[in-house]
Amino acid sequence: MIDRLSHTTIWVLDQDSARTFYTEKLGFEVRTDVVMGPESEGGIRWLTVGPPGRPDQELILADPAMGHDPSTADQIRELVAKGALGTGVMATDDCHATHAELAARGVEFLQPPAERPYGIEAVFVDDSGNWFSLTQRHPA
Repeated sequence: MIDRLSHTTIWVLDQDSARTFYTEKLGFEVRTDVVMGPESEGGIRWLTVGPPGRPDQELILADPAMGHDPSTADQIRELVAKGALGTGVMATDDCHATHAELAARGVEFLQPPAERPYGIEAVFVDDSGNWFSLTQRHPA
C-alpha cells in the first residue's frame, strides 16, 4: 500500500541557480547531487533538496530535458519562465514569521500573508518562476 509521497518534481530553468535558491533562501538541504549516466552521452543531473529534519520529503530540481524530447523540454521551460506552473503548497506553523524571514532573504512574494478559509496563506515564486503557496493551516 502506498503510504506517502517521497519525491516531487519541480522543473527549473537552471539547476545551479535553483540549488542556491532552495538552500540559501528557503533553507533546504541538498540530499543528492549527481550525474546519472555518462555526461558524454547526455547524462542527467539528479538534484534533490528537502526541508531540514524531514528526510522523507524531497524536491527534485529537474531540468526540463529530463525524460523529454527537445521540443517538449522547450515548452516546459516556456511555461515555467512565464509563471504558469503553480507547483504546490509549503506548510509552516507561522506564516507571518516565515514570510518575514524569507522576504529578508530576498524571496519574492506575489501575495503577503492573508486570512483564507483554510488558514493564513502567502504566495511566493522561486528563481525559475514557479509559484508556491506558503500556508499555515487553521487547527482542525
